[in-house]
Amino acid sequence: MEKRKEHKPYQCSECLKCLSRKINLMTHMRIHTGDKPYQCSECLKCFCIKSSLVKHMRVHTGDKPYQCSECLKCFTAKSGLVTHMKVHTGDKPYQCSECLKCFSVKIYLMRHMKVHTGDKPYQCSECLKCFSIKSSLVTHMKVHTGDKPYECSECLKCFSEKGSLVTHMRVHTGDKPYQCSECLKCFSVKSSLVKHMRVHTGDKPYQCSECLKCFSEKGSLVTHMRVHTGDKPYQCSECMKCFSVKYSLVTHMRVHTGDKPYQCSECLKCFSIKSSIVKHMRVHTGDKPYQCSECLKCFSEKGSLVKHMRVHTGDKPYQCSECLKCFSVKSSLVTHMRVHTGDKPYQCSWCLKCFSEKSNLVTHIREHTGDKPYQCSECLKCFSKKSNLVTHMRVHTGDKPYQCSECLKCFSEKSSLVTHMRVHTGDKPYQCSWCLTCFSIKSSLVTHMRVHTGDKPYQCSECLKCFSRKNSLVKHTRVHTGDKPYQCSECLKCFNQKSHLLRHMRVHTGDKPYQCSECLKCFSVKIYLMRHMRVHTGDKPYQCSECLKCFSQKGSLVTHTRVHTGDKPYQCSECLKCFSQKGSLVAHMRVHT
Repeated sequence: MEKRKEHKPYQCSECLKCLSRKINLMTHMRIHTGDKPYQCSECLKCFCIKSSLVKHMRVHTGDKPYQCSECLKCFTAKSGLVTHMKVHTGDKPYQCSECLKCFSVKIYLMRHMKVHTGDKPYQCSECLKCFSIKSSLVTHMKVHTGDKPYECSECLKCFSEKGSLVTHMRVHTGDKPYQCSECLKCFSVKSSLVKHMRVHTGDKPYQCSECLKCFSEKGSLVTHMRVHTGDKPYQCSECMKCFSVKYSLVTHMRVHTGDKPYQCSECLKCFSIKSSIVKHMRVHTGDKPYQCSECLKCFSEKGSLVKHMRVHTGDKPYQCSECLKCFSVKSSLVTHMRVHTGDKPYQCSWCLKCFSEKSNLVTHIREHTGDKPYQCSECLKCFSKKSNLVTHMRVHTGDKPYQCSECLKCFSEKSSLVTHMRVHTGDKPYQCSWCLTCFSIKSSLVTHMRVHTGDKPYQCSECLKCFSRKNSLVKHTRVHTGDKPYQCSECLKCFNQKSHLLRHMRVHTGDKPYQCSECLKCFSVKIYLMRHMRVHTGDKPYQCSECLKCFSQKGSLVTHTRVHTGDKPYQCSECLKCFSQKGSLVAHMRVHT
């Protein structure tokens, strides 16, 4: 008998699998032919094996012949009962080779292994999101189709997942099957119990990756992270202002609705926020509960004390995210931020000019009224700004109070010193909004901006060619006059620009003043060093407009562009064959030589 069992004389001609009985081979061949001769009389579904049809028919008849001897639960298929019995026996024969976790069913192990392999074979055809389990994909697809097949029999609300319907039904039944073992409080959802248990255990498993602060709920961490990311997902439908917390939006909406639910019992004044009425009540009581520990001054609001304490501590907690400058009061930061945002909320009623600070508007108004309240006691000259008078007085006194700490040079105006200090610090505070290039002097930025705007205010009187810089016009004029004022002392060659002479002199001196900080290689021309540095930095500033591929040198981009244009400018003089690259032509010429 054993020999007969091992003998498998019937072989499949398609996959070469061997079988012990002819009938088994005939059944197996249906996998390749797709033949399904057994059809369900109820739903017309077809099967290739008769036993599969028998099992399927139990779906329609409701027959469940296999019963669990432990809990009397019934199953339509024997395999279902075998799997179920492991719940009672605790048998978990399938073990993960990675983490040694055990499973009662092989399919569960196969799903689990995808956690380690990262395999996600099921992909959404709409958004290309991938899933490790087919059922997860099926559930996800309902997001796109809007399919919600599970309907509540009480309120007719629909759900895309059966589990969501089961949970929802507890709203109507009042069922709360999950109970806290500590305080016996009950919950309708298991996740609510898990969160609640952290009240007793003090567990805070969600940690902020930025400041390491911990939270007991994921939602609290998500809300907190907006402090770092600046994300404000809740937007006011009236003024489009955004908020990071929903409650803040609810409170803000009262600005538009005019709702003020909190009323003072003394003067009947109403407030939209509860904290505002608490503060207001101190106007009537005269209560000032917040005292400075340094000078004993008292305040009615905690925020006022906090601001005051910074006078003693020198603390400046409000930092500009753009330039990192710090301020002790938030309002000062708000005013400062307008330098970066360009916001100018104060408008002159005369000329409609706008300003970022109210004090600047007051000063500006004097230009229209002609008011000059500040007068020089020496020459009686008047000024509209006090600061202008102070600066003017130094003309009479000769005072130069601003001294450079590096070279000891003195200046009468602070702005002149600030500009001068950039020579030593290398600071370049004026940034181009187009390409982010920085400059130490504002006038340099103004000149640079003409590169982007195309403005060329300086015109040649000979050929009418225009230039963005005055010195460029001066150099260009020498093309017409033939003037070459810069002569080489070695070979007497003349140049029309000083920079060209300096570059030429290095041919005689062998000077290579531009050195690579990485490999110490030297160059005679700065542009050569800049090109070379891209070897180390990997910078590729030249991008193809067709395929977005980037290159470190412009010449490489020009060569590459010919792939798209089909241009072949290099032609063989022997056979007239054309090439897109010079190197290809050189290599080809060897065929003829």
